[in-house]
Amino acid sequence: MKTRYIDLMEKTLSAYSVEHITEYLDKVKREGLTEHGFPRLTANMGVLISHGRRRELLSLFKEMMELCCDMLLRVGVKAANEFSVREIVCCIKALESSGAVEKELLLSWKKKISLIKAPECYDVVVESENDKITNWAIFGAVSEFSRLRFGMGGDLDFVERQLSCQFQWIDENSMYCDYPKTREHQPMVYDIVSRGLFATLLSFGYDGVYRDRLDRILESSAPFTLMMQSPNGEIAFGGRSNQFLHNEPWLMTLFEYEARRYLKRGDIKRAGEYKAAVERALRVTGDWLAKEPIRHIKNRFPTETKYGCEKYAYFDKYMITAASFLYTAYLVCDDSLPSVYREDLAPTAFATSDRFHKVFLKSGGYMAELDLNADKRYDACGLGRVHRQDAPSALCLSCPCPAEPVYTVDIPEPKAFSLSSAAMGDKGEWILGFDKPLELKELKTDSDSAFASFDHSLSEGCGIFEGYRVNKEGVTVKIRGKGKIGYTLPALSFDGERKSEISADESTLSVSYCGSLVRYTTDGSISELGGICANRNGHYRRFIAKGEDSLWVRIEIL
Repeated sequence: MKTRYIDLMEKTLSAYSVEHITEYLDKVKREGLTEHGFPRLTANMGVLISHGRRRELLSLFKEMMELCCDMLLRVGVKAANEFSVREIVCCIKALESSGAVEKELLLSWKKKISLIKAPECYDVVVESENDKITNWAIFGAVSEFSRLRFGMGGDLDFVERQLSCQFQWIDENSMYCDYPKTREHQPMVYDIVSRGLFATLLSFGYDGVYRDRLDRILESSAPFTLMMQSPNGEIAFGGRSNQFLHNEPWLMTLFEYEARRYLKRGDIKRAGEYKAAVERALRVTGDWLAKEPIRHIKNRFPTETKYGCEKYAYFDKYMITAASFLYTAYLVCDDSLPSVYREDLAPTAFATSDRFHKVFLKSGGYMAELDLNADKRYDACGLGRVHRQDAPSALCLSCPCPAEPVYTVDIPEPKAFSLSSAAMGDKGEWILGFDKPLELKELKTDSDSAFASFDHSLSEGCGIFEGYRVNKEGVTVKIRGKGKIGYTLPALSFDGERKSEISADESTLSVSYCGSLVRYTTDGSISELGGICANRNGHYRRFIAKGEDSLWVRIEIL
C-alpha cells in the first residue's frame, strides 16, 4: 500500500508542469513566502525524488529547498510556517534515508532548520491552556515535534503549550470543533484534519503530557469516523474546504492509525475494517486523479474558473495539498497488514453532536447524510447526500446547494436546494424547507436497514413528518402533513464538462450520468420547479414530488 501512496503523490505532482513550477519559484523569489503552498510543493518534490521518482526535477528542487530553508529562518516572515516546517523536515529525512542528495547539502539544510526559534517562526503561539486557539496550534505542535523527532532542533515545552488549549474543542463524540464554542456550525474537514494531526503526532512517537489523552480521543472517535465515511470512501459533507481531493487522505491517516492500534492488539478483524476503509478512500482519490486534466476539486469545471472554491482554495495551494496529506498517511501506514476491499453494507445509524448537526444512515451499499441545521454559506437543511457504492458521488447529490455560497459558482442568484419537504402555502406557492432546521425524533437500525425520522416545521402551523429508511433497495422517504405536500428532487445536469440525460414522467424522474442512473419514484406526481441550482460539484435542475396529506419517494442508484 505504501507504493500506492507514492504513486498517487506522483500523479498529483503531474498536475504541475515544469513551467508552472518555475514560474511559482520566480514569484517567491520576487515576493517572498506568503503562504505554505510553495514549501508544500517543494517538500513533495523532494519526497518523490527520494523514492526515485521525478529525478529530472532535482536541480529545480534544490533551488526551491534552499529558498524555503532560508525563508523559514527570517524573523517576521511568517507564512503559515506551522504547515511548512513539518513537511520540510519530513522531506529532509526522506532524502537522508535515500541518499538522493549529497550529504553536505542535507547537513546545510538540517542546520538551518535546527536554528528555528519556535515563537519567532510560527504565526500562532499559545500562552496558556485557556487560549482560544484552534487547529493552527496543532499544526505548530506537530511541526515542532517533527524537528525533535528527526534531530533538527525542536522545543518540547512549546509542543506541550500548543496542545494544552486543544481539549476545550472536543465534543461528546470526541470530534474536533474548529470554530469557537459559540459557533454552532462546525466544518467536517477540520474535525478530520485536527484528529489526523493528533494521529500523526502520536505515530511520530510523541510521549509527552497529553499522549494518553490524545490517544483516547482517537480511539473513541474512530467508530464514528467509520460510520460517517461514504460507501464511496469520501468524508462527510459540511462546511468549508469540502469536496477537495485533499479531504480523503486525512481519513486514510486516521484509519491507518487505528489499523495499527488493532494490529498491535492482535485484533486482525478490527484492523482489517480500518484497512478496508483506507482502501475506499484510496479508490476515490485515485479515481479523481486519473481524470485528465487533473483538478484539485471534485468537479470538471476549468481550474481557472475557481468553480466551487473559496478564495483561499486556489490550485497552487490545494492541488499539492492532496500529495502532502497522502504522505502523512504513508508515514503512519503499517504495510504488514494488507489492504482488502470490502463492501460497506452493514446497517449503521449515527447522529453527531448539535455542533455538527448531521445524521448518517448506511445500509446495503447506500448512505444518506442529512443536515439538521445547515450553515447557509455552505449547505442547506435536509437530505444533502445520497451515495451508492461505486456510483458517481454527485449523481443524486453529494452536498447541498447553499443559499449564500462563499465559494464560486457561475449561476446568477443561487438558491438553496437539497432533498427536502415542501408544503403548499395559502397563496398557492410552495414553501420549501431548505432553511428550516429539522428535529430528530428516532434513530435506529434493524437486521437490514437504517432508519431515522424527523419533524420539519416549514412555517407556523405547517409541520411535516419525514421518515427515512436506507437498505439495499435504496433510500425510501415517507412524508406526512396536512393538505398539499411535496418533496424536492435534484437532477444533476452539468459537472463542468459533461451533461447528463434527464427524463421525467408522471411518477418517475431519471438521471443518467457516466454510466450510472438515479431513479426517483413516487406514489404522487412529479413536476419541474424550474431554475438551476449549484453546489461545488455542478449544476442541478429542480424537481418536486407532490401528494396530498402523505407521500412516499424512493431513490435508487443503478
